Amino acid sequence: MSSGKVEEFGKYHLLEKIANGGMAEVYRSRAYGMAGFEKILVIKRILDHLAEDEEFIRLFIDEARIAVSLLHVNIVQVFELGEVDGHYFMAMEYVHGLDLARLASRAKKVGPFPIAIACFVVGEVLKALEFAHERTDEEGEALDIVHCDISPANVLVSFAGEVKLGDFGISRAGFQAKSQHQVIRGKYSYMSPEQVGGKALDGRSDLFSLAIVLYELVTGRRLFRAKKREETLARVRRAEVPSPRGYRTEVSEELEGFLLRALAKKPEDRFQTAGVMLEELNAIKVREGHRVTNTDLSSYLKEVIEAAQGRAVEKAMAPRDPGQALPPSPVVVMALEASAPPRSIGKPTANIDDLLEEWNNLVIDASGEIWEEGDASMLAVWVARGGLRDALQGAA
Repeated sequence: MSSGKVEEFGKYHLLEKIANGGMAEVYRSRAYGMAGFEKILVIKRILDHLAEDEEFIRLFIDEARIAVSLLHVNIVQVFELGEVDGHYFMAMEYVHGLDLARLASRAKKVGPFPIAIACFVVGEVLKALEFAHERTDEEGEALDIVHCDISPANVLVSFAGEVKLGDFGISRAGFQAKSQHQVIRGKYSYMSPEQVGGKALDGRSDLFSLAIVLYELVTGRRLFRAKKREETLARVRRAEVPSPRGYRTEVSEELEGFLLRALAKKPEDRFQTAGVMLEELNAIKVREGHRVTNTDLSSYLKEVIEAAQGRAVEKAMAPRDPGQALPPSPVVVMALEASAPPRSIGKPTANIDDLLEEWNNLVIDASGEIWEEGDASMLAVWVARGGLRDALQGAA
């Protein structure tokens, strides 16, 4: 894919693989129509070795059933669920931009994430959650949708300043078998206490997770994540939240109170609906003058990207002493990718997000750097400043 080779997949052309998860792979694709019509979209298809796994197929179909019913400006749209040569796939809206995780990471090199921008992004996600949580079927029965995987990686920000919630892959809904609700899936550091405890979930769990996102954006600190999974889970269960103002004085007392309420350990002590939480956030934005539009978000996204590109060019073009030879800088590059084992071997013994978190900690502890991170993959690099032997030992 990356070499420019185009793969035909039914009526679609797969142009480039953009993500690879434990259940499916995601491609930027092109669809064709009459009179030279073309459309760029995303194809998400089940991995080859899972194409006959009934459990994964059921999860994939459930994701499509949930997402296709959620036609909202702040939710990634699903156009089609289909099958080509035994491979189930979804055709989805392509959002040209960055996910919030990458935006926040790159923004650190520019300065603290703007509080007004953070509030705007979270407000847009609250609109998506309000719509999803209140969705009913054709008979007016509540679908009881809970996203269950709210995290920066699943919030997409387009170059046009749009904010869209995606990846309903582990969402829960009333029409699913109860056994599906007993499995704990998702990113542990963004779960609610009731989610890590395997308890019944409702929309208040998503609101807790989204509050973690806002807390981390405005403070620049991870809230619950620890080096070991067990400690991360313990922190989530305790739901002990340090004062945001202790990390960043620009956070107002009112916004701090909003965050502490949203991150209350007991669901009954939090905002009870996304609509109520959105109304309170909007009131704070008005009182504090946080007036942000999609255009402002678009400009900020471009500013962050251009600043990063500008620094890279400046570093590359920096004048050097022509008589000074550049020291050699060998590097060790390690590509990591995880996927579920074939059914003949058995069910996965670890969560993909757990593996990524463990890999991340191991690489950092071994003095490496994470250059890229996907849904189930990672590119780690060691610069051999102290000699290739040390870098190789760190990678090993």
